[in-house]
Amino acid sequence: MSTPGGPPQCEGMYSKLIDFEGSYDQLSRRSEAGPAAHLVFPSSVAPRLRGFGTFRLATICLAVLSAILLIAIISMASHNKNRAQGGGDAVAEAQKQKQGVNVSELVDSISKLQQEKKQLQGEKEEQQRAKEELQKAKEGLQREKEELQKANKELQREKEELQKAKEGLQREKEELQKANKELQREKDELQARLAVTKAPVVTTPKSTSAPIVCPNDWHLFNSSCYFISRTTRDWPESKSFCESKGAYLAIIHTPEEQTFLWDLLPRGHWNSYWFGLTDGQVEDEWKWVDGTPLVGGFWEEGEPNNHIDEDCGYIVKTNVLERVATRSWYDAPCTMYLPFICEKYMGPGASTGIPH
Repeated sequence: MSTPGGPPQCEGMYSKLIDFEGSYDQLSRRSEAGPAAHLVFPSSVAPRLRGFGTFRLATICLAVLSAILLIAIISMASHNKNRAQGGGDAVAEAQKQKQGVNVSELVDSISKLQQEKKQLQGEKEEQQRAKEELQKAKEGLQREKEELQKANKELQREKEELQKAKEGLQREKEELQKANKELQREKDELQARLAVTKAPVVTTPKSTSAPIVCPNDWHLFNSSCYFISRTTRDWPESKSFCESKGAYLAIIHTPEEQTFLWDLLPRGHWNSYWFGLTDGQVEDEWKWVDGTPLVGGFWEEGEPNNHIDEDCGYIVKTNVLERVATRSWYDAPCTMYLPFICEKYMGPGASTGIPH
């Protein structure tokens, strides 16, 4: 600095600069940077500086100061860089170690993933094989299904053919049954005619003979009187009852006699009456109570059938089924309890006793 009115002085400034230098030297030693510590101004500089003008001196001082500042800045930057570099190495080492750990973990993860991939690949191949086997099984089942459908169609066709054949046979059966009924009817008529031709000859009393009179509850037909019981007995008891009255269980030879007796019977649910026919001695050899064999007869279709040891004949007159007189005989067990029909011959040669 210069005193008022005197020439420009730079010693004070230089001293200050020297003091600054010393301060900076101390600062540089702290920062372990040396270039600024060797900055020395020669002693000849000071006289020369006194000759400069104030402006030039200020400029030089400013330049020198700027240089010193630049050097200080560079030195501090270098120091800071060295420190930053030292810290960066530690950070880098830590990051390197961390990266090493991460790499190890990644390697383990990759190894595990490869194992899982291998396992999944094996499972995928197993599933693929299972899928192929299932596909083969599906194709086999599909073939079996098609074969079964084909067989089913064939069976359906055969069923339809059998149904048609069954319907044809049913029609034939109905036609045969119809023809059989017609033949049975013709047979019954022929048997009735045959029975008439073989029936015992009944001598009609001469007009000079006394007329036949039947007792009460007895009914006259030709030369016989007939009794329709209201009580029931089994066949042997019925036979004994008729014999106790000097009569016998009815013997029926002609369609006219059959029709006469059938008309006498009341129609009901299943009105049945014993008459004098049995095959009790020899099965299927039907005989009358007087021992003469049956010729013809007025059996219902399918009778006699000896269903449950049926050895005695009875007449049915019912309103349940349509029946006619000449097809109303059935066979039944002789132990059944039924009403019965007695007959007593009143023609020539007959006994004179009349049951009362």
